[in-house]
Amino acid sequence: MNVPAKITNLRHMETGTTWAERLARTMLEQPLRRRWAHVQGVAARARSLASTVGEDAELLEAAAWLHDIGYLPELAQTGLHSLDGARYLRDTQHADPLLCRLVAHHSYAVIEAEERGLARVLTREFAPPPQKLADALTFCDMTTSPDGQQVTVNRRLAEIHDRYGSGHLVSRSICRATPFILQAVDHVHARRP
Repeated sequence: MNVPAKITNLRHMETGTTWAERLARTMLEQPLRRRWAHVQGVAARARSLASTVGEDAELLEAAAWLHDIGYLPELAQTGLHSLDGARYLRDTQHADPLLCRLVAHHSYAVIEAEERGLARVLTREFAPPPQKLADALTFCDMTTSPDGQQVTVNRRLAEIHDRYGSGHLVSRSICRATPFILQAVDHVHARRP
Protein backbone atom coordinates (compact mmCIF):
# COMPACT_ATOMS: atom_id res chain seq x y z
CA MET A 1 0.00 0.00 0.00
CA ASN A 2 1.18 3.48 -0.73
CA VAL A 3 0.85 5.83 2.20
CA PRO A 4 -1.18 8.87 1.19
CA ALA A 5 1.24 11.76 0.77
CA LYS A 6 -1.43 14.17 1.90
CA ILE A 7 -5.18 13.88 2.07
CA THR A 8 -6.26 17.47 1.96
CA ASN A 9 -8.38 18.54 4.88
CA LEU A 10 -10.73 21.05 3.29
CA ARG A 11 -12.49 22.38 6.37
CA HIS A 12 -15.14 24.16 4.32
CA MET A 13 -16.04 20.92 2.53
CA GLU A 14 -15.78 18.29 5.26
CA THR A 15 -15.57 18.08 9.02
CA GLY A 16 -12.47 16.98 10.87
CA THR A 17 -14.15 13.70 11.71
CA THR A 18 -14.99 13.03 8.05
CA TRP A 19 -11.39 13.75 7.09
CA ALA A 20 -10.07 11.54 9.91
CA GLU A 21 -12.41 8.67 9.03
CA ARG A 22 -11.45 8.89 5.35
CA LEU A 23 -7.74 8.92 6.16
CA ALA A 24 -8.04 5.99 8.59
CA ARG A 25 -10.12 4.02 6.09
CA THR A 26 -7.58 4.66 3.32
CA MET A 27 -4.72 3.52 5.52
CA LEU A 28 -6.18 0.66 7.55
CA GLU A 29 -9.22 -0.94 5.89
CA GLN A 30 -7.39 -3.24 3.45
CA PRO A 31 -3.98 -3.95 4.98
CA LEU A 32 -5.04 -4.14 8.65
CA ARG A 33 -8.66 -5.30 8.67
CA ARG A 34 -8.84 -6.21 12.36
CA ARG A 35 -7.19 -2.94 13.36
CA TRP A 36 -9.75 -1.16 11.14
CA ALA A 37 -12.58 -2.94 13.00
CA HIS A 38 -11.10 -1.81 16.32
CA VAL A 39 -10.74 1.78 15.12
CA GLN A 40 -14.37 1.86 13.97
CA GLY A 41 -15.46 0.70 17.43
CA VAL A 42 -13.24 3.27 19.17
CA ALA A 43 -14.71 6.04 17.00
CA ALA A 44 -18.24 4.89 17.87
CA ARG A 45 -17.31 5.04 21.57
CA ALA A 46 -15.96 8.56 21.04
CA ARG A 47 -19.24 9.65 19.44
CA SER A 48 -21.07 8.30 22.49
CA LEU A 49 -19.07 10.70 24.67
CA ALA A 50 -20.00 13.83 22.70
CA SER A 51 -22.10 15.31 25.52
CA THR A 52 -19.38 14.47 28.05
CA VAL A 53 -16.53 16.21 26.22
CA GLY A 54 -18.61 19.07 24.79
CA GLU A 55 -16.82 21.34 22.35
CA ASP A 56 -13.96 18.83 21.98
CA ALA A 57 -16.26 16.06 20.69
CA GLU A 58 -15.08 16.35 17.08
CA LEU A 59 -11.43 16.39 18.12
CA LEU A 60 -11.92 13.29 20.29
CA GLU A 61 -13.63 11.42 17.46
CA ALA A 62 -10.91 12.40 14.98
CA ALA A 63 -8.28 11.11 17.41
CA ALA A 64 -10.26 7.89 17.82
CA TRP A 65 -10.24 7.34 14.05
CA LEU A 66 -6.51 8.00 13.81
CA HIS A 67 -5.05 6.67 17.06
CA ASP A 68 -3.73 3.41 15.54
CA ILE A 69 -2.52 4.47 12.08
CA GLY A 70 1.07 4.08 13.32
CA TYR A 71 0.60 0.29 13.09
CA LEU A 72 0.74 0.58 9.31
CA PRO A 73 4.09 -1.01 8.36
CA GLU A 74 4.93 1.86 6.00
CA LEU A 75 4.77 4.30 8.94
CA ALA A 76 6.54 2.14 11.52
CA GLN A 77 9.90 3.75 12.16
CA THR A 78 10.35 3.50 15.93
CA GLY A 79 8.15 0.53 16.83
CA LEU A 80 6.04 2.82 19.02
CA HIS A 81 2.86 3.09 16.97
CA SER A 82 1.57 6.13 18.81
CA LEU A 83 4.73 8.12 18.01
CA ASP A 84 4.93 6.90 14.41
CA GLY A 85 1.28 7.78 13.80
CA ALA A 86 1.57 11.20 15.42
CA ARG A 87 4.66 12.02 13.38
CA TYR A 88 2.87 11.10 10.15
CA LEU A 89 -0.10 13.26 11.10
CA ARG A 90 2.16 16.19 11.98
CA ASP A 91 4.74 15.93 9.21
CA THR A 92 2.71 14.69 6.25
CA GLN A 93 -0.90 15.59 7.00
CA HIS A 94 -0.10 18.83 8.88
CA ALA A 95 -2.87 17.91 11.30
CA ASP A 96 -3.99 19.95 14.27
CA PRO A 97 -1.26 19.87 16.96
CA LEU A 98 -3.68 18.80 19.70
CA LEU A 99 -4.88 15.91 17.54
CA CYS A 100 -1.25 14.83 17.10
CA ARG A 101 -0.68 15.04 20.85
CA LEU A 102 -3.73 12.87 21.55
CA VAL A 103 -2.56 10.22 19.09
CA ALA A 104 0.99 10.35 20.45
CA HIS A 105 -0.06 9.85 24.07
CA HIS A 106 -3.17 7.68 23.74
CA SER A 107 -3.72 5.03 26.40
CA TYR A 108 -0.62 6.03 28.38
CA ALA A 109 1.75 5.42 25.48
CA VAL A 110 4.48 7.18 27.43
CA ILE A 111 4.86 4.02 29.52
CA GLU A 112 5.50 1.90 26.44
CA ALA A 113 7.81 4.69 25.25
CA GLU A 114 9.79 4.27 28.49
CA GLU A 115 10.08 0.52 27.86
CA ARG A 116 11.40 1.27 24.36
CA GLY A 117 13.77 4.04 25.49
CA LEU A 118 11.69 6.64 23.63
CA ALA A 119 9.99 8.55 26.45
CA ARG A 120 12.15 11.66 26.05
CA VAL A 121 11.66 11.64 22.29
CA LEU A 122 7.88 11.29 22.67
CA THR A 123 7.51 14.05 25.26
CA ARG A 124 9.95 16.37 23.48
CA GLU A 125 8.05 16.11 20.20
CA PHE A 126 4.53 15.93 21.62
CA ALA A 127 3.48 17.48 24.91
CA PRO A 128 0.87 15.48 26.82
CA PRO A 129 -2.69 16.52 25.92
CA PRO A 130 -5.20 17.86 28.47
CA GLN A 131 -6.07 15.11 30.93
CA LYS A 132 -9.83 15.19 30.29
CA LEU A 133 -9.30 14.45 26.59
CA ALA A 134 -6.57 11.91 27.26
CA ASP A 135 -8.89 10.10 29.68
CA ALA A 136 -11.69 10.10 27.13
CA LEU A 137 -9.52 8.60 24.37
CA THR A 138 -8.11 6.03 26.79
CA PHE A 139 -11.67 5.10 27.77
CA CYS A 140 -12.65 4.66 24.12
CA ASP A 141 -9.58 2.57 23.26
CA MET A 142 -9.56 0.46 26.41
CA THR A 143 -13.24 -0.44 26.31
CA THR A 144 -13.20 -1.60 22.69
CA SER A 145 -12.07 -5.07 21.62
CA PRO A 146 -9.76 -5.72 18.66
CA ASP A 147 -12.91 -6.60 16.69
CA GLY A 148 -14.61 -3.29 17.53
CA GLN A 149 -17.01 -4.56 20.20
CA GLN A 150 -17.64 -2.76 23.48
CA VAL A 151 -16.02 -4.61 26.38
CA THR A 152 -15.15 -3.92 29.98
CA VAL A 153 -11.75 -2.43 30.63
CA ASN A 154 -10.71 -5.53 32.57
CA ARG A 155 -11.60 -7.78 29.64
CA ARG A 156 -9.66 -5.53 27.26
CA LEU A 157 -6.58 -5.52 29.47
CA ALA A 158 -6.73 -9.32 29.79
CA GLU A 159 -7.04 -9.64 26.01
CA ILE A 160 -3.91 -7.54 25.49
CA HIS A 161 -1.95 -9.69 27.96
CA ASP A 162 -3.20 -12.88 26.29
CA ARG A 163 -2.38 -11.63 22.80
CA TYR A 164 1.18 -10.56 23.58
CA GLY A 165 2.18 -12.95 26.35
CA SER A 166 3.55 -12.15 29.78
CA GLY A 167 7.15 -11.37 28.83
CA HIS A 168 6.40 -9.09 25.89
CA LEU A 169 7.24 -5.39 26.08
CA VAL A 170 3.61 -4.44 25.35
CA SER A 171 2.36 -6.66 28.20
CA ARG A 172 4.90 -5.14 30.58
CA SER A 173 3.83 -1.66 29.51
CA ILE A 174 0.13 -2.40 29.91
CA CYS A 175 0.78 -3.92 33.33
CA ARG A 176 2.52 -0.72 34.43
CA ALA A 177 -0.17 1.45 32.82
CA THR A 178 -3.14 -0.48 34.27
CA PRO A 179 -3.70 1.73 37.35
CA PHE A 180 -3.71 4.86 35.15
CA ILE A 181 -5.98 3.26 32.56
CA LEU A 182 -8.45 2.16 35.25
CA GLN A 183 -8.40 5.67 36.72
CA ALA A 184 -9.06 7.22 33.30
CA VAL A 185 -12.01 4.90 32.70
CA ASP A 186 -13.39 5.72 36.17
CA HIS A 187 -13.06 9.46 35.46
CA VAL A 188 -15.04 9.13 32.24
CA HIS A 189 -17.74 7.04 33.91
CA ALA A 190 -18.03 9.67 36.65
CA ARG A 191 -18.50 12.47 34.09
CA ARG A 192 -21.07 10.68 31.94
CA PRO A 193 -24.67 11.85 32.31
